[in-house]
This record gives sequence, structure tokens and C-alpha cells, in this order.
Amino acid sequence: MSFMKQSANLQPIEDTVFAVVSMAKQDIAEHGADAVVDATIGSLYDECGKLVAYQNVFDHYNAIAKEVKAAYAASFTGNPGYRAQVKNWVLQDQPIHLNTSVIATPGGTGAVNMTMINVLEPGQTVVLPEICWGSYNLMAAQAGLQTAAYSMFDGDHFNLPSFKETCRRVMADQGRLLAVINDPCHNPTGYSMTLEEWRQVVRFLNELSEQGPCVILNDIAYIDYSYQGQHSRDYLNCLNAMNENVLTVIAFSCSKTLTSYGLRCGAALILGQDEQRVREAEIVFEKTARATWSNIPNAAMENFTWITTENRAAFESEKQIYVDLLKQRSALFIQEADACGLAYYPYKEGFFVTLKTPDNNLRDQYHEKLIANHIYTVKVNKGIRVAVCSLSVAKVKGLAERMKQILSTLQ
Repeated sequence: MSFMKQSANLQPIEDTVFAVVSMAKQDIAEHGADAVVDATIGSLYDECGKLVAYQNVFDHYNAIAKEVKAAYAASFTGNPGYRAQVKNWVLQDQPIHLNTSVIATPGGTGAVNMTMINVLEPGQTVVLPEICWGSYNLMAAQAGLQTAAYSMFDGDHFNLPSFKETCRRVMADQGRLLAVINDPCHNPTGYSMTLEEWRQVVRFLNELSEQGPCVILNDIAYIDYSYQGQHSRDYLNCLNAMNENVLTVIAFSCSKTLTSYGLRCGAALILGQDEQRVREAEIVFEKTARATWSNIPNAAMENFTWITTENRAAFESEKQIYVDLLKQRSALFIQEADACGLAYYPYKEGFFVTLKTPDNNLRDQYHEKLIANHIYTVKVNKGIRVAVCSLSVAKVKGLAERMKQILSTLQ
């Protein structure tokens, strides 16, 4: 007899990322940092192996009065100034002609979860990328949802036919659609869709929406580490073509943008043609916020607002140093992977490169073999995730060749 509800999943959570991180730390303690490659950590690290915490973020945060840090936010939907600035920051100079609303959330995760539980009924199906952040599946399961996966790639580009086929099948079954698109800087492959790919997605959903409402959940957690700079938001202009039966919810993460991973702050940005239906989504999201987390850290919201307005130039200058460093690391890994024939999924930008291992049994063997050689990575569906965000250039150099040699022993 259990005290938990009958439908509860009593299987312990298997957090493979943190388990491997722990193994890497133990290996470093035993053999020294020089002998170990820890490519597990999905956070930005500097060349000395220290977690990056932007001076332009934390100097001001530390100076915020303790009373501001202790206080409740102005509203459970977020401080008004914060909500307005999230919209400004996410959309920037894009000419968006849509009705919008912003709800503060605990990181981008809060926005993703809030959307899943409110768009679909328990038992219905959410459409996910075949290769994705594992927590999407966990959140879907906790919400009582099924999942359907579309293949991410057709050669070196987005697999639009698979996306369409999966969405059509789900729409035919349940009369509504929620599809997750993690773009730009996809986690874990580092792929970013082209403007034409986005245009085709919007055109397709406009057609599909004749059968029922369609919602795009666009997770932009890593957008501020795009190598495209001010052009990283260009694709958002494609959303203007959505008809009144298509809605977009953008999941934004201050945690990633400001290197404040543990200071949970983010937002859900709702965009749609129909003002009334955007307001309906806002009302439902407001209730979820009130009933689930009630409040977002007041000082975190105030800090974001100040940094991205009054201190924007200094912050962006500091952040660009690490975007350039990330680009240097990823370019070196890709160059050496190409040279030795180490296969990876199409990479354009972002924190991670994912090695292509379509056979998950081989992937498991490969992962274990890498660990035996003091190289720590993260398993994802059909792949091995390499976190170049946390590796120094010196650690990256020669890594692809070593990984290829280890893989060759299994083939």
C-alpha cells in the first residue's frame, strides 16, 4: 500500500548527468585534472576550469539591498518592469506584429512545464525532437502526457518531412497540437534552423491548424550564445505569418543568459494573432504560476532589468568574450573531428556538440569505454554529448582524435 496516488511513477529518477559528473570529479581527485576530460557540465567555464559568473551580473546583484532580496515580487506573474524588459530583450529589434504577454517563471524550465500542463490534457501527446534535453520527457510524464518524436535531421538540415508527418499523426489523433522546437543553439546538437526552415514550419502549422489549434513551444535557453549576434533573433520575424489558430510560447532563461544557473529566473513569452486567445493563455498561465511557485526571486528580476538596460553595453561586451571563446572551442573540435572522421550531428553554434551514434547499444559501450579512458560525456538518444562550453581550448585540442580512436576499437 502506497501513500502516493495510484498513477504516480514510483521508479526513482535516473539523473545520468549528475551521476557522470560525480564520477568525473572522483577521477580528478584521484588522478589530477590534467589526466581527466570532463565534458559533462552544461555550464560555461573559463580557460582555468572555473565556472563563469559575469562580473557585470554579480557585482550589481551583490549590491542590491538585502530588503529587496528578501521581498516578495510585485506580482506572482513577475515585476512589471521585468516583464516588459523580457519582451524587449527577447524580441529586440524584430518587427513583431503580434499580441504578446510575459509571465515570469523559475528558469526556462518553468515556462516549458507550464506550457505542457496547460495546452494538453492528461493522456494526450506532445511532439518532441528525437534528440533532445531529457527533461522534456520527464516533464511530459509528470503531466501525464504521451510523447511522439520527430527525427531531427535529414542529412545536414532540419527534417521537415518527419516533423510534418509526426505532427499530422498527432493532430489526427487528438485534434490539437503542442510541438517543441529547441532553437537556436539546440541542446544537445548545436543546430540552428535557417530562416527558410522556420518559414516552412509556420506555413505547415497554418495549414494544419485548420484541423485544430497548434502551439509551438520554442525553447530559446541558449539564444544569447548564438554566433549570429544581433541576427540571432531574425527567425522570430517568421512568426508574424502565424494565423489566428497558431500560438507560440517562447521559453526564455535568464539562468543561461546571465550565467546564474542556480538563481532560477526566466519567463514564458506568449505570442499570437488573436488578442482574446493570448489573454486566455495568460490567465491560465497566471493561475499555474500562483498555484505552483507563487513567486520568482525579486532581486533576480530587478537585476536582469538593470543589467539589460542601464548596464547593457558592459554586460554584452563581457558576454561576447565567452561567446568568442565558445566559438573557438567548438571550431577546433569540429575541425579535428572532420580531420579524423569522427561523425557528429550538424553543428552550427552553442554549448554542445553531439557525436552521432544511431545504435544506442553501441552508444552505451562507447560511453563506458570513454570513461575507462578518463573522458566523461553525457549520453543522449542516439548520441554522445560533448560539452565544449566547459572545456578549455587545451582540453579540446586532440580530444576528437582520442574519441575516434576509442570508437574504432568497438567497430
